[in-house]
Amino acid sequence: MSYSIAGIDVHKKMLAVVVADVSKEGEWQFERRKFGTMPAELDRLHEWLTALEVKEAVMESTAQYWKPVWARLEGEFHLELAQAQSNRGPRGRKSDFADAERLVRRYAADELVLSFVPGPEQRLWRRLSRGKQELTGEKVRLQNRLEALLEEMHIKLSSLVSDLLGVSGRKMLQAVAEGETDAVKLAALADVNLRATPDELRDAFRAAATLDRRYRMVLQQYLDRLALIERHMEELETELARSLKEHEGAVTRLAQVPGLGVDSAQQIIAEVGPKAERFPSAGQLSSWVGTCPGQEESAEQSKSNRSPKGNRPMRRILNQAANAAAKSQGTVFEALYKRIKGRDPKQHNKAVWAVANHQSRVIWKILHDGVNYEERGNRTNIRAMKHRARRLARELRQLGYIVQPPPPQGASA
Repeated sequence: MSYSIAGIDVHKKMLAVVVADVSKEGEWQFERRKFGTMPAELDRLHEWLTALEVKEAVMESTAQYWKPVWARLEGEFHLELAQAQSNRGPRGRKSDFADAERLVRRYAADELVLSFVPGPEQRLWRRLSRGKQELTGEKVRLQNRLEALLEEMHIKLSSLVSDLLGVSGRKMLQAVAEGETDAVKLAALADVNLRATPDELRDAFRAAATLDRRYRMVLQQYLDRLALIERHMEELETELARSLKEHEGAVTRLAQVPGLGVDSAQQIIAEVGPKAERFPSAGQLSSWVGTCPGQEESAEQSKSNRSPKGNRPMRRILNQAANAAAKSQGTVFEALYKRIKGRDPKQHNKAVWAVANHQSRVIWKILHDGVNYEERGNRTNIRAMKHRARRLARELRQLGYIVQPPPPQGASA
């Protein structure tokens, strides 16, 4: 029985495709053909692969050009995406069809490093989650530029308020952008609980009386851009919560882990799936994320134990979560952090990454086995536990989730 595998070297405007019947003994005979990347050309590729009775297809791409090809062939062929580094050829002997043939040979020999490509629905979750994170970065950069603009305008508001974009800060900045010149009226817009005194605020806004209108125009543009970014972030957050409504139980269980919250739980599920079914063990998830120690051994000597690069969004999430968990008093994560760090501040990064590795294994246990997190550390601050539980319940209700009372203590991560 014939069993054909296709190798596809993907470029922006061209696909180099080869097909070989790997069930035949001896040297494989490749059929080669080039295709374009427009929808009509992808239809021709689909028809050609179907006519040759291809069962599997492996593709290589150094950018995002593989996505339309994958979407057109998905569901009818077993598809794999190879990392380009694992399919490198000898220098000076590289060509498109040679790369495609090498893909088939190395795939059949299990020598390729394959990427995890989730299903269509999860890919949409990722787009929402990563889109929100991109907007968060843009907001931070815009806030830094806004602070630089205020320094240029000689308005020293950022030296008096902890949150430049808080309620008081925005009211005062909006008034400046709209043309207010009276420092007394600007200071009166501040909240009564603001630590800065009215005299300090009046002094900070002294330059508003002689401010050039062009500065006010640029300030208004910055504020409008911030409002647009925040509106888009809210829309993405609402849509992601609606998309994960079916898996709100997994979101709730993950949010209970120290260092995590509702937002980070949604991002994790968008990356690994609601049950982490593509990862048979906690160690494999940890390796894919890149939190486990690396292995670089030669002649039975380890040259480095640096962690692999792993999945960049998950590494960012766990880096933030691990730093927060290390400060959670009475938890196993705090104990692990203190045991590794000791009194040496240089060991901080190593200790935090060990906490991230432990968190990734806990995440796999919660998602894969459907259990609840149960703290096994020496936690004594019951008041803090209740406060965090109320905060998580409030965040979940705001996203439209139904918050049930916690189940009896049973299975745990």
